[in-house]
Amino acid sequence: MSTFAKRERLLLADLLEAEGPDAPTLCEGWTTRDLAAHVVVRERRPDAAAGILIKPLAPRLDKAMEEFAAKPYEELIQLIRTGPPRFSPFQLKQIDEASNTIEFYVHTEDVRRAQPDWTPRELDPVFQDALWSRLERSARLMGRSAPTGLVLRRPDGQTAVAHRGTPVVTVTGEPSELLMFSYGRQSAAKVDLDGDKDAIAKLHEGKQLGI
Repeated sequence: MSTFAKRERLLLADLLEAEGPDAPTLCEGWTTRDLAAHVVVRERRPDAAAGILIKPLAPRLDKAMEEFAAKPYEELIQLIRTGPPRFSPFQLKQIDEASNTIEFYVHTEDVRRAQPDWTPRELDPVFQDALWSRLERSARLMGRSAPTGLVLRRPDGQTAVAHRGTPVVTVTGEPSELLMFSYGRQSAAKVDLDGDKDAIAKLHEGKQLGI
């Protein structure tokens, strides 16, 4: 049975292939080739991928990224499609779903929304609920450095507190859009912001959200 993570993986691979290696993305300074290399390094070089969170390991991450980015683009796409190595923990369905559903969804949107003719993607309610469940668990991590209090709100009224503080800004949107906002893609997220005008400006323009 297909999982959300597997579906988003294949969508990302197809989109990267269709756009080619030199298309822009929402990841500052990255082309589609760089994004593809990031995805592969994260799954196949855990020793280097740790540099995403552990700053002293960042040089190792940069080197691995350079090595994979130098590979033929078609090879990178195939590595994404086939997934992690046989003995990777990502091979386990539970870990794959927990770790990759949001990863692949956000990076798919990183490619889609960087293109001038992009249009919103229709997502079914079940997937929206799955994204909300993951966002609830990660909201405080993503919003830990927010310059204001931050509340994420679904249209049905469900909320998640991403950061405690004052003044408070409430961001309302579908879970998929709240994800993009809380993962640092504020300018590309289809959301409504309510609260103090200056606080909204700081939150919307800053780079404090995300990892």
